Amino acid sequence: MTIDQIVGTLVWTAAGALLLFILMGVDSFFTKYKDLEEMKNGNTAVAIRFVMKLCAQGYILARSIQTSDDLGEALLVSFVSFVILFVVEWAFRYILRLLADLRLDEGVHQGVVGLGLVAGSFHLVGAFIIGACL
Repeated sequence: MTIDQIVGTLVWTAAGALLLFILMGVDSFFTKYKDLEEMKNGNTAVAIRFVMKLCAQGYILARSIQTSDDLGEALLVSFVSFVILFVVEWAFRYILRLLADLRLDEGVHQGVVGLGLVAGSFHLVGAFIIGACL
């Protein structure tokens, strides 16, 4: 591995980590509760959803980096994919609310672990679908 490859890896990793941090922050802005505070208080459902959401974002970021030769393009594709994932996840939550009166955000906030798994799975499945398109 050359010095240019090492530097390139460091730059792409730092840029990806920064974007991931920003995207997780944006997502938490739209969440009706404070993820970090809930996790500090021992809310396992929130922790499960958060970890699955982080994995989903990381997977999309990894796929966009893997399929791009340009850092700016990879970050843009990741951002656009995040928006798509956000819309898909919102649509699934909305449909579940209509069909089954299932309120994922409230249940996760209340610590219902099963609902944390369901909410997190929407992120993961969406990321797998989006990742296949990259």
